[in-house]
Amino acid sequence: MTASRHDDALRLALGGLCALAVAMGIGRFALTPILPSMSAGIPLNASQAGMIASANFLGYLVGALAAMSLARSAVRTGFRASLLASVATTGLMAVDDALLFLAIVRFLGGVASAGVLVCSSTLVLERLARMNRAGLAGLHFAGVGVGIALSAALVGVLVGNGAAWQGQWIGSGILAAVLGVGAWICLVTVDDEPAGAGPARVETHRPPIERATRPSATLVRLAAAYALFGIGYVVTATFLTSILRASKTLAVYETPAWAAVGLSAAVSVWIWGRVAARLGGMRAFSLACALEAVGVAASVLVPGAAGAVLAAILLGGTFMGITSLGLVEARRLSGGDPKTVLGLMTACFGVGQMLGPTLAGYAADLTGSFYWPSLCAAGLLAIAALLTRRPARA
Repeated sequence: MTASRHDDALRLALGGLCALAVAMGIGRFALTPILPSMSAGIPLNASQAGMIASANFLGYLVGALAAMSLARSAVRTGFRASLLASVATTGLMAVDDALLFLAIVRFLGGVASAGVLVCSSTLVLERLARMNRAGLAGLHFAGVGVGIALSAALVGVLVGNGAAWQGQWIGSGILAAVLGVGAWICLVTVDDEPAGAGPARVETHRPPIERATRPSATLVRLAAAYALFGIGYVVTATFLTSILRASKTLAVYETPAWAAVGLSAAVSVWIWGRVAARLGGMRAFSLACALEAVGVAASVLVPGAAGAVLAAILLGGTFMGITSLGLVEARRLSGGDPKTVLGLMTACFGVGQMLGPTLAGYAADLTGSFYWPSLCAAGLLAIAALLTRRPARA
């Protein structure tokens, strides 16, 4: 590979990193560290907080379906619009504290997040495959963890300086805008066809694909597990900082724990890529779901700081690995337009994570804690692990 093509591939991956940092790491997950301040300042109970989070995931589902229906020629336009909308909706969260307004803005932010994920992944993964640089997909997906870690650090500083929840959202919007510029430069201005990547190279460097007129049984199992993963991870991912703040002894770990989630997520995609190279994509997906189930359960079963640390590391160390493994494996099994399969997988994930926060919030209000919601989430992750324990056929 020439130096020019190497630079082009790295530019694509870094652009994808910035895009996912904006739309997912901040646009989606900044709610988690800000939620305790919102709950105290507005105020919100657990079920209301869950409804706001679920509105985001309903938007995520709508956005996934919309992105899936885009023509290939419209993917770049969809990416532009979604990226701008993600930055805007992050800042708009500071405008009003009305529950309906917050839910609407989170809904629109969810639409934008899914659009960025599907469109940026289509732009990045397809071009990296043509350039025989599919290994850089890990850098693209690491953007979620990078965004989480940066927003955790930013919110921690703002909270330490007495900023209200509105100021925390404004700061997050500014951070998203800065990263959005990087994504725009790297992806919006890139050539449609990377230099030296002709059509003849596409099939040569793609992984083996199952050609079929309808989804294979393996792909159906993977999609079902992906939906269960959406429910299973989201309880801890949404309410971890709230769980910690509710404890007098663990509140001090709120910001470090969420930053640990982000840092673990940033390196997890690379780690799980190596695991997948040894075990295969489906078996690696299964193992990651099993480990995440342990982390989710640890958030309520293991007492003290040890439980917070274990939950943070295992959640951060698996959820983006599972996300990337699922999308990459689904693309390998697609047998057709990969954008369609990426959209379908994102939709399955969106349905799952849309249900989780509301159900967990109501259960927490009824029982007084997130103990049972977290254990149920861990059980669903265990089922996802069982569904994908058998390797996919090549």
